[in-house]
Amino acid sequence: MDWDVGMSHITISEWFQSAATLRCHTKEKVAFIVLCQVDMILTSVAVSLGFTELNPFVVFLIEFPVMFIVIKGLVPLLIAWAVPGRLLLPSVAVLSFVLIWNTKELIYLLW
Repeated sequence: MDWDVGMSHITISEWFQSAATLRCHTKEKVAFIVLCQVDMILTSVAVSLGFTELNPFVVFLIEFPVMFIVIKGLVPLLIAWAVPGRLLLPSVAVLSFVLIWNTKELIYLLW
């Protein structure tokens, strides 16, 4: 069985080979995990400085720090393990934009 993913064509065996290990497309997977961790740290810093989190799910998680760390820390690891790295590229791009935007806003508001 074959799937078309964007412009690339992958088979089920290639999917499992890439998904079952962090060895395939390691750069993309590491970038995704690191960006998620930076987002978690930036969120924690902003909330500790008195800023309001707009995402209601994250607001709920912040009330329970252990859940916040587990969800924001472990879920990206599971996603990176389960998803082929090249499929993480759109998420890496969006996370990069969001982190740049949030950092800019935080610096602007603290200035």
